[in-house]
Amino acid sequence: MIMTVTFNPSLDYIVSVDDFRLGLVNRTSKELLLPGGKGLNVSMVLKNLGTDSTAVGFIAGFTGQALKGLMAEKGVRTDFIEVKEGISRINVKIRSNEESEINGMGPAISKENIDELYKKLDQLKAGDFLVLAGSIPAVMPETMYMDIMKYLDGRGVHIVVDATRDLLKDVLPYHPFLIKPNDHELGEIFGVELKSKEEVVPYAKKMQEMGAVNVLISMAGEGALLVSENGDVISSNPPKGQVKNSVGAGDSMVAGFLQGYITSGDYEKAFYMGLCTGSASAFSDYLATKDEVKGLLDQLGKGDIL
Repeated sequence: MIMTVTFNPSLDYIVSVDDFRLGLVNRTSKELLLPGGKGLNVSMVLKNLGTDSTAVGFIAGFTGQALKGLMAEKGVRTDFIEVKEGISRINVKIRSNEESEINGMGPAISKENIDELYKKLDQLKAGDFLVLAGSIPAVMPETMYMDIMKYLDGRGVHIVVDATRDLLKDVLPYHPFLIKPNDHELGEIFGVELKSKEEVVPYAKKMQEMGAVNVLISMAGEGALLVSENGDVISSNPPKGQVKNSVGAGDSMVAGFLQGYITSGDYEKAFYMGLCTGSASAFSDYLATKDEVKGLLDQLGKGDIL
């Protein structure tokens, strides 16, 4: 079983405006309404690659029901917790001369709602995977990731954490199966600037010393690097393509890595699946499809992986 958790999922209303101007009426040239949230992205990409998962999170109001419906249309199983107060947030993303965003607040998540989340986590058994991704809403305890990992400690659940700085550092003592900072985030944790794969490796290994099992580092145009639990360092430049959209690329990398690892048990294959799935999303208008990933794997001479 794979479960993804998104505390504050959203409806993403993405509009293109030819020449956006403040203080004036602006008309859109293109509109999209999509499910938003890092864990939801992971579940949707896994589905595109042929692997089922369960997306868990908190929803509320008519926007929450719309979000649930959109996920069903994409064939993703959800097990959302319905919150009584507030509505699921709408995040407006404006694509014009510059990109701008207006993010909503989200519902008022109660202690009872959080208790319900823990009951859903009890479904996880040894060998299952849990993906914790994204920020923690202000209405929830800042220690939520750490609390969840502490709650599941000793059960044999493989936990993937895609978060930044203190959120990431705090969970390391609970030995996450995979963490995925980018090179800038890794540098921020240690107060250094990292400019090359050679500079990244020792700090990725430090994250392992602090408790992480596998450390996957995304490096944008430089590709990616994995330090696996057995000490191997695997790296590659990215496949070639035109970047259209960076939103969801990191989540797609996580999904690709999981898909590769679950189907093969091989870290090198998982790495290349992650790299090419992340790149495929970056090269497309939305999230990676199986055919797009296959094409990039072929480009790198790794077509036999998928």
